[in-house]
Amino acid sequence: MMKESGNRCPWCGADPLYVDYHDKEWGRLVTDDRTLFEFLTLESAQAGLAWITILRKREGYRKAFHDFDVGKVAAMTEEDVERLMNFEGIVRNRRKIRSAISNARLFIGIQKEYGSFFAYLRSFFEGDFPKVNHPASMDDLPVTSPEADAIAADMKRRGFKFFGPTICYAHLQATGFVDDHLESCPVKSLLT
Repeated sequence: MMKESGNRCPWCGADPLYVDYHDKEWGRLVTDDRTLFEFLTLESAQAGLAWITILRKREGYRKAFHDFDVGKVAAMTEEDVERLMNFEGIVRNRRKIRSAISNARLFIGIQKEYGSFFAYLRSFFEGDFPKVNHPASMDDLPVTSPEADAIAADMKRRGFKFFGPTICYAHLQATGFVDDHLESCPVKSLLT
């Protein structure tokens, strides 16, 4: 049960979808590769857009990308790209759709190399894990970190698209590799 003292991180505002995402998902450690692939795809789609836009289209992305079954996404073809360009449930950006497919193929390569995508991401963290920051205000939140910079550089070298340091850091926050809930946020006490 979440304590009611303190205020939620203000970035989620009052939108019920955003509040639910903040309270139940953001900052909670994800070890499941399917969910990590989902967030990688969604974060990549978000590039240049507001996160709430992607959250509102999340179900559309699940339908478009086979409920984030990485093998099925990796097998998608140019015909699928054309079909998805007419699918209103997602952001219809040809480069982002193609990158979701190519990123799936690269994701599978990392799984083969490391045993899991989780193990790959975890290999960039030393010491205490997950990393817990103690921001007092939104001004204290970083937009990247040494780990995000290193992961983004390695993934770029491997060929991933739409996954630079800032998007990578957002992915790490979303999947709980980094806890950036404000100290006053009632969710913070649930994660520590």
